[in-house]
Amino acid sequence: MNLIFFLKSATVKLDRYTIKDIPGSSGRLDVISRCILSVILSNNDFERNVQIWVFLNRYGTFIFNPEFFNYKYFPKNELSFTDYFVDFLQRSSNKDKPLNPLNTLKKSKKGILEAIRHFQKLNYKLFILQEQGRDFFTLLDSIQEQENIVFILGSQEDEFLNSEELLTLKIPTLSFGSQSYLASSVIRLLKLYILGL
Repeated sequence: MNLIFFLKSATVKLDRYTIKDIPGSSGRLDVISRCILSVILSNNDFERNVQIWVFLNRYGTFIFNPEFFNYKYFPKNELSFTDYFVDFLQRSSNKDKPLNPLNTLKKSKKGILEAIRHFQKLNYKLFILQEQGRDFFTLLDSIQEQENIVFILGSQEDEFLNSEELLTLKIPTLSFGSQSYLASSVIRLLKLYILGL
């Protein structure tokens, strides 16, 4: 199974970034970092056949595919990962800091709607994760039968998941119930149940 996560954020802004206050100085890039690490890391290696596309309004689209990185040098904690990611986002050339382990990160020209349509054409099964969706567990068997899946997550501050343009695509909505979870926790739960980790 190939498992892809889409994560969109309109809040990330790095003009006043400081490592001493990542949540307050980055527009909650800490949440994005936690999600990326939750997707691509397993116990002692990279997760296989997973990736996360991160759509940042001010900076573009970034594809975190474990195949792009060297696990030995990859920053595995939120603090160091975020600092390297900020360094990557703020530079125009990867030649400035050749030792950044994220230098092999791929950037895409696709916005989230274009990426959604792209994977629909590739016959991926897409799901939106929201608290108001259908019960994930009632659909688990049919989800596990899929070969290629995209899960779409949004941030609390971003209204994209309720936008008219997304609703017209008629993508099924799933929920883990009425309890609120952090996005990174939702990702871990999905990996646990779908990949049987």
